[in-house]
Amino acid sequence: MSIYSEIKPEVRRLADLCVQSSQIAPELYTQYDVKRGLRDLNGKGVLTGLTNISEIVSSKTVDGKSVPCEGELYYRGYNVEDLVRIQPKGDNFGYERIAYLLLFGDLPNAEELREFCELLAFYRTLPTSFVRDIIMKAPSGDMMNTLARSVLTLYSYDEDAEDISIPNVLRQCIQLIALFPLLSVYGYQAYRHYHDGQSLFIHQPDPALSTAENILRILRPDCKYTELEAKVLDIALILHADHGGGNNSTFTTHVVTSSGTDTYSAIAAALGSLKGPKHGGANIKVVKMFEDIKAQVRDWNDDEEISAYLKKLLHKEAFDRAGLIYGMGHAVYSISDPRAKIMARFVEGLSQEKGRTDEFRLYSNVERLAVKLITEERKIYKGVSANVDFYSGFIYSMLDLPMELYTPIFAISRISGWAAHRIEELVGGGKIIRPAYKAVQEHKSLVVRD
Repeated sequence: MSIYSEIKPEVRRLADLCVQSSQIAPELYTQYDVKRGLRDLNGKGVLTGLTNISEIVSSKTVDGKSVPCEGELYYRGYNVEDLVRIQPKGDNFGYERIAYLLLFGDLPNAEELREFCELLAFYRTLPTSFVRDIIMKAPSGDMMNTLARSVLTLYSYDEDAEDISIPNVLRQCIQLIALFPLLSVYGYQAYRHYHDGQSLFIHQPDPALSTAENILRILRPDCKYTELEAKVLDIALILHADHGGGNNSTFTTHVVTSSGTDTYSAIAAALGSLKGPKHGGANIKVVKMFEDIKAQVRDWNDDEEISAYLKKLLHKEAFDRAGLIYGMGHAVYSISDPRAKIMARFVEGLSQEKGRTDEFRLYSNVERLAVKLITEERKIYKGVSANVDFYSGFIYSMLDLPMELYTPIFAISRISGWAAHRIEELVGGGKIIRPAYKAVQEHKSLVVRD
């Protein structure tokens, strides 16, 4: 270990003092009615602000009482289930439609979508020598740190970096939406070259391709991908684009924006939040857990053997001994996470193309059995179901995406939501009230053909 990273004995002793002086008695939270993690003792979110951008529905009022329901997610009033189903066959520009919807409040027509995609293509160019001077130097083992550093460095190339007028912020946000795939993939290529000794290749994006297609194009040595691969990645980007105003990284965007700071600082703060394993990094935990399941469980179709392993997980006797079945349960959803339900449909088709149907059945078996076991073993105030992280990591592995890019892919998608929330905060005058956001909007319907 280098001197720079060394923890001296004196620091360890002082760290013990930090632990002793930083403890707060749990009963004080009840005494002063303080909500830890912005939730009360029953897990209900605490209202902290208002948003028109997206809404999460996990319960409905029946006879004056709140009861759990099938989860629903709305972008600008449109049900995400409907938004996914209306995508034209063979069209991989679904994410671009959603980015437009989140930013501007309604779905684009053909001409508006074409113009927006042309803007993204125009801005999908990094400053001269940025790859050589910034991305290639001191590459980090964590791509989220690389991405945050690149975002902060772009400030230096922007002549109007501090201008927070809406036209300028919108220009900055569209640039970041366009550039996040390049910053993420190029950062990974630099790391695997300098640290792993792999060949270095930097492919230029194709202006005629969608975000999903360009990610696969610039990542792969031969730039090739199938239509199904691009479609599934496009769906994953759609499902991660936003999730209400109360999730950690979006709430961070609102809080930091309310100070009047520049766009690059606000988005870098959001990236720091998303990096956490309890937020954007959760799907990596799911993938690693399944690697252990595949090593420990011999028959992937034996319910008893799978259940025995899952019980070990819950009893802190297997994997990381945290007592968790990763990918199961959500802070808001109970009966179902709509994103996980949508993903599951596309996962099956991709697993057939990739020859990994046995693994898909294992995931399905674990999902089914985990619900039963968690309900029996744990005292929970609401139902439990698979969340979006349960399947997303499996999807990324079938797309041959390296694990180092799992969380950056989340960021590539979520930057459109962060951008919309930043603009909403600026237009609203920074009126954050009490720290989970409440959506104030009417639901919109679409003519959907099965």
